[in-house]
Amino acid sequence: MEAGPRDTEQQQRQDAADGPSGLSPDGPDEREMLADEVEVELRPPRRLRIWQLAPIVGLAATGSLMFAFPLAFGTGDGGAVVAMLGLLISCCAAGWGMMAARRVGHTWPGLPSRGSGERPDWRVIALYVGVAAVLVALAVWRVARLR
Repeated sequence: MEAGPRDTEQQQRQDAADGPSGLSPDGPDEREMLADEVEVELRPPRRLRIWQLAPIVGLAATGSLMFAFPLAFGTGDGGAVVAMLGLLISCCAAGWGMMAARRVGHTWPGLPSRGSGERPDWRVIALYVGVAAVLVALAVWRVARLR
């Protein structure tokens, strides 16, 4: 076989003999360009409702204030207990928010959507676990320094 350009005339004759194809060599036909196809989602998007968000935001705000004020102002012996309780309430609110968001269909960045059949990447999971461990370690270290 020679190394050279393909015989395009022979290929075009063979394609014409096989029958009409939907594609032209120049691109789509003008008929296809004029046909306006509009895709409309019939289902409304699933969103978190206010009755789902209000208790989560309230718990998160209360917990973060309970965690922040004893750490910022160092209010005696009870400050460490109040700060750890605030951290616990904040973490509960975050978990509740993640459960509600998952139920609606949201996912964390880098993770596949529910029911897609894809496996999550272990590096993304390791990154999330590492960031959470660092945040918990910093919080516990700060509360331990109050004593």
